[in-house]
Formats: sequence, structure tokens, C-alpha cells
Amino acid sequence: MRKFALALAAGSALLIGTAATAGPKLTPQERLDKLIAGREAGKPVSCLNSWDTRDMTVLDKTALVYRSGNTIWVNRPDNARQLDDDDILVTKTTGSQLCKLDIVQTVDRTGGFWTGFVNLGDFVPYKKVAKAD
Repeated sequence: MRKFALALAAGSALLIGTAATAGPKLTPQERLDKLIAGREAGKPVSCLNSWDTRDMTVLDKTALVYRSGNTIWVNRPDNARQLDDDDILVTKTTGSQLCKLDIVQTVDRTGGFWTGFVNLGDFVPYKKVAKAD
């Protein structure tokens, strides 16, 4: 019993130390700002090829972020308030591209019920800024 109490105390101390070193939780907009820091926005496009949309991050009520090579694509849907990073996104494309005005349905991850939808906007590319010599 004594060994159990010591192990429990050690585990608690470890958890407290980890929580104390954790920084404040970033808002979705702050996370987006961090992702595109040091990058410059390019000309928005209406569509992305399907293979460019596989590495995606949902930022609650803010944006969808796609990574493709050295480019980060940001899509701010018209009704971004429907975005929830706990939801599953269901897209139905008619071709090999995901395009502006495509409808993406949202599904609750645990219950499996529909929670809403978002209408995609333009895809804005962000590329690293070349350093001046």
C-alpha cells in the first residue's frame, strides 16, 4: 500500500509540473496567425486539386487550413461559425477538385448526427517570404 501511495504522489507531482509549464491555450485565430507567420498571402484561387486537400486542419469558427508542400492554403467559409474541430467534415465533390461554393457538411464525431454545413470560400495561398541577402 505504501508503494502505491508513493507512486500516486509521484504521478501527481509529474502532472502538476506538466500543467504548470503549459502555456495559455491559443484561440483559433491565434493558431492561424501562428501557422501563417513569416508567410505572404498570394492570389486567391477558386479550386484546389483533391490531392492538395488531404492534410487539413479545422480551426473552430475561423477557417479550414490545407497544407500542400511548402504552401498553406486558407479557406474562410462564408458561415465559418459552423466549424467545429470535433466534427467530421463530409465533402461531396463532382470532379477532382474542391471549389469555392462547394458545400461541406459537418457531422458530430460521437453521435454521428448532422450538425450543419459550411460554404467554401476562396483558397488563399500562403508561401514563405524569401529572405533578403
